[in-house]
Parts: sequence; C-alpha cells; structure tokens
Amino acid sequence: MHAPWLPGACARRPRPETAFPDRQVNRYAFSVLLVAVLGLAACRDGTPAAPPAPPAPTLQGTQFRFPPGHPQLAQLGLATAEKARTLTVELPARLVWNEDRTQRFAPAFAGRVAQITTDVGQAVRPGTVLAQLASPEFGVAQADAAKARVDAALAGKSLARQRELFDAGVVARKDLEQAEAEAARTQAEVQRAEARTRLYGSGVGVDQRLALVSGIAGLVVERNLTPGQELRPDQGGPGVPPLFVVSDPTSLWVQIDARETEVGVLRPGARFELVVPSLPGQRFDGTVLTAADAIDPATRTIKVRGLVPNPQRLLKAEMLATARVERQLPEGVTVPAKAVSLRGTRHWVMVQVQPGVFEPRDVELAWQGGRDAIVSRGLQAGEQVVSENLLMLARQYWAAAESAGQTASAAARAAGAASAPVAASGPRP
Repeated sequence: MHAPWLPGACARRPRPETAFPDRQVNRYAFSVLLVAVLGLAACRDGTPAAPPAPPAPTLQGTQFRFPPGHPQLAQLGLATAEKARTLTVELPARLVWNEDRTQRFAPAFAGRVAQITTDVGQAVRPGTVLAQLASPEFGVAQADAAKARVDAALAGKSLARQRELFDAGVVARKDLEQAEAEAARTQAEVQRAEARTRLYGSGVGVDQRLALVSGIAGLVVERNLTPGQELRPDQGGPGVPPLFVVSDPTSLWVQIDARETEVGVLRPGARFELVVPSLPGQRFDGTVLTAADAIDPATRTIKVRGLVPNPQRLLKAEMLATARVERQLPEGVTVPAKAVSLRGTRHWVMVQVQPGVFEPRDVELAWQGGRDAIVSRGLQAGEQVVSENLLMLARQYWAAAESAGQTASAAARAAGAASAPVAASGPRP
C-alpha cells in the first residue's frame, strides 16, 4: 500500500490513482478537499502592510521642526502668554472655632461627676447648667463663705455695742476704732468668699455641688466626661481635652498659611474667598483679622487669621480649605506654571515660533504658583508656549542636539540669539 499523501504547496493536488478502500476513500477525499480549501484561502488572504512610520522631527539651528500633520503635534498642548494684570493666589487654610465665641471647661475643684444635663449638639444660653459635680473641696469653699458671714455678723454686733459704750463714756476711742476695723475685715472676707463660690455658680448654703455653667450662647460641640468620673484640677492643661466646649458655629476662624510674598496682600481688613473641596461649587467670603509678626521656621510661612460667616452652618471646624486672594501683578506675562521648566539654575519655556516649529528660550520669573507663573523677561504677550507634554518634547530636542553634535551651551546661546533682545541665553543642560 502506498503511503498517504501529505498536502504541500497551494498548487499541489492529491493523486487520484492512490488505492484505498471505499470508506477510506471517502474520508480521504473529504480531508483533502478541506485542506485544499483552507490552503487556498490562506494563499489569497494577504496581511495588510503596516503604515510607514512618520518622519522624525529635525533640528535646524535651535529650531525643532515637525513635518506638517505629524501625529505628535496633537499631543503638545499650547498656551498663549497673556498680559499680567491680577492673579488669584491660592493658599492652604484650615477652619477652627471662633475663639471669641468659644468657652472651654476644666475642673476647678476635685470631685465626681454627679449629673450631666447637656450633650453634643444641644443649644445653650448664658447660665445653662452643663453638668453637676459632687466636690468636697468646693464644699470647703462654701463653708468658708458661710463662716465669713457669721464672723461679719458677730463683728457688726460688737461694733454696735462699742459705739453705745463710747457714747456713754465707758470705753476709749481706741476700742471703738478697733471694733470698726474688725467689722471691716470680716465684711471683706465675706465678699471674697462669696465671690469665689459665686464664680462657679453656687448659691447660698453648703451642698458641695459644683455646677458647670455656660457663660455664652451657642452649641455644645464637645463633651469629654462620663457619669461618675473622678476629676482633679491637675487633669487640665495643654494636651488634655476640656470637659465641655461650647461655641457659636455661625462664624468660624480661618487659619491661613501664607508665603512671605503674600504678606502685603493679607493685611487686616483684606477680603478673601474660601473654597472647600467637600462643598464643590460654593464660595464663602472672609475677612483677614490679623497676621503673625514672625515666620514659622519649619514651614517658612506666616500664620494669618481670618473670619468667615457661617449662618447656615455648612462649614465645619477642622475642615481643610483653600483661601483665594487677588494680587496685583508686576509687569510681565502670565503662562501656566507647567509650561515653565527648570534646567540647572535657569527657567525656560519651549516657544512655538511657527506652526510645528519650536525652540527653547530662557525666561525670568517674577512669581510662580501652583497654577500660573509670571514671566518678567524673555517672553512677549501673544507668543505660544508648550504647556502639555513639555518634558517629552524637551527630551527629543536635547537628544537631537546631541546627535547633531551640538553642545547644550551652544544650543542655548543660539536660542538666546534667536530670541534677542527678550532673552540673553537659552536653557543649560
């Protein structure tokens, strides 16, 4: 028996004279037909050729030229330099309680929490009792006030008696004057002892109950005590949370970290706009209250305090925000901050001198922020600079300059000459 035929090139055909049994012939014929059809289809299905790569940009002098319609041009975002007028400066800020309308409570006497009558979120008025403490120490102060009243009453009777005796010629003036002095001393002690107990909201009597009383109108915004808790005066101080915090949230303070260059703008009375990330689309107007006289050595910023009204209570204490202030700009042009790059110690931009033609140019900055930069020298209003994918274009430019045998300093000098008189030299490598 002959060996089975193996299909090869597309033009080959099976030999019909090969002898097989009938069943094998049918199977073999079907297989040969299927392979032939697939082979012919493969021969006819040619893979399309890949499109040719676009021509690479060329370097002519200091100008980097792209062929018209180059696909990379669509990736280079352009921005037009505009005449500088005013600039919106954004500064980090944090909302805190208005300390002019805030009261914090600390234990003045040792004692135990007997009753809590208010909780967080409850509105209070001046004189509202927040909590009651059972305090033996405060009971001692109450007893001192009671003793002082008794001593004052006794001294008053003694003085009246001495006056009667003096009028009758029984006692000398010296004894009368001594009784008057004693009465004055006891009356002063009564005033001192009663003022001490009255300072903490206590009435007449000795009940050892110390009341924590609100002195302002507002809301209870913080509570840090529990029923039965033992308190001591030495538990208060820096780093220890107060027992209660009562504040009026209809106005809040804004702590702004300002740079040294913004000190002249953020003076007391200056207006600013507050933007909170958690409240998109809403703006809040604020006023500068005061600014610190020293620079923070750690952050090199100046602490500025502002006031922002909050009648609807949308703002919350400890929110992070951004304070925006309008600043008058010096002479120059405004470009996006991402259009300016730093190479060595020099700032530079990539200018489009013609459609698809770019060259580097040295610039001097009068101011640079997170969004915008002010160019005081090296750029004119109306010129276009690369603001998107600048680093990608810069790498191509310097690679092409090195391939062409130019040194970076030579390219920079040429760029400076091309942009004269607005720039003296181009970027260094």
